[in-house]
Amino acid sequence: MGACVFLDLEGAGPNHIRLTRALKAAILDGRLRPGCRLPATRELASDMGLSRNTVLAAYEQLRAEGFVHARVGSGTYVAHVDVRSRPRRPRQSSRANSAFARRARSVFHPGIARGDPGLRYNLQVGEPLAQPQVIGAWRRELSRAAAYTSTNYPPAQGLPALRESVCDYLARRRGIQAQPEEVLIVGGTQQALSLAARVLLDPGERAVIEEPHYFGARQMLAAHGARLFPVPTDADGLDCSRLPDGHGTKLVYATPSHQFPGGSVMSLERRLALLEYASRQGCWILEDDYDSEFRYDVRPLATLRSLDEEGRVIYVGSFSKVLFPALRLGYLVLPPSLRRDFVAAKWLDDFGCSAVEQSALATFMSNGGFERHLKRSMKLLKARRAALVEGLERHASDCVDVADSRAGMHMVAWLTRHGWDNFDALMDQAREAGVGLLSIAPFYLRTPPRPGLLLGYAGLAPRDLQQATMILGRCLRATA
Repeated sequence: MGACVFLDLEGAGPNHIRLTRALKAAILDGRLRPGCRLPATRELASDMGLSRNTVLAAYEQLRAEGFVHARVGSGTYVAHVDVRSRPRRPRQSSRANSAFARRARSVFHPGIARGDPGLRYNLQVGEPLAQPQVIGAWRRELSRAAAYTSTNYPPAQGLPALRESVCDYLARRRGIQAQPEEVLIVGGTQQALSLAARVLLDPGERAVIEEPHYFGARQMLAAHGARLFPVPTDADGLDCSRLPDGHGTKLVYATPSHQFPGGSVMSLERRLALLEYASRQGCWILEDDYDSEFRYDVRPLATLRSLDEEGRVIYVGSFSKVLFPALRLGYLVLPPSLRRDFVAAKWLDDFGCSAVEQSALATFMSNGGFERHLKRSMKLLKARRAALVEGLERHASDCVDVADSRAGMHMVAWLTRHGWDNFDALMDQAREAGVGLLSIAPFYLRTPPRPGLLLGYAGLAPRDLQQATMILGRCLRATA
């Protein structure tokens, strides 16, 4: 049987010339490789809706030009053609694409922290907490859900059972009193950001972000044409005294419960000040509560959503951090005035998240499996955080200043003996030694005055973290 390939009979002219042109393009593009057999003339004629004589004429023309050769009793084969001198079509101008596509391409990064399977000790943020117990439990829930979940499209807003479970969870864990009709199930935090940008912002309108900030939020808002206004953070979180004056702010993106990546917790005074600013500006607050489940020896403050009396806060939660990133499920708690717009935008985006996974997650939450997982995770992460802190103190205390937040799955280590001039040498030497590091710089709009590392500890056991910090200490001293 001959090679199958898509052929587009574009352009004007008789069919045999259009077919010749399409086959020649497939050969020159490498879709039909040297030595492969073309379909029999009757077969290709039937597939393309052409007469056999048309196909015979095209094959004969290709043979005359040296693109194919015939073997008696065997068929027609692609010849070995030198395509190096093939004239290329002129590249289309990027202006042919939309303004959104150009903005998206300009900010696109395939993953600032996506790990490297060749690294023995990966301290980059984003490495998940691997737990065989939760994977096994999740497989069982998926299997059960697949047996009873409707095969029709799910509600765009999310399955009622999962929205109810989210409300129950938020009431117990975060003090948020929400109704299922206020919850929208989304494909993780990134889709939540995308929907918020589309619903709340027109290109050119101002959006406030923290400095430093979650790079995924910056990329998403910039791709949608927002005019970004960075506001510095300190030990008390977002500095509300530095918020832009005058009207024009449409959105404030903040991580008050555990500032990303700095790690600070926004004080109650500043939370109230931010809510007052939103009321005065008539703007919205997007509260990203990405890892509030994991806190060590400290109680969380009230969420902005629970303090909001005017319906200005859109609350974002994610299951990707607390379970595993491959799940791609999260949720929004919406003010009543925005619910219809967000649900419509979600429906236009993908008609709704996977019903089977939503059903499995709803059951996992209602039967107590989710709470048991959180308790195990908290115990493991607390031990890993302690191992990283101890390792840095033992092996690198003279080289780093650790900004430990007592929460989450990461911490920032500012370098005390390095500048940006020798920072790359540190990164390279650590990688050669099997340790993956991540610079703090991509999380700033403007490069900070001194280099720092964003260290994740979820993906390594305590003994590996001790070994990683020992290697890191050697690399720090060798490159200082």
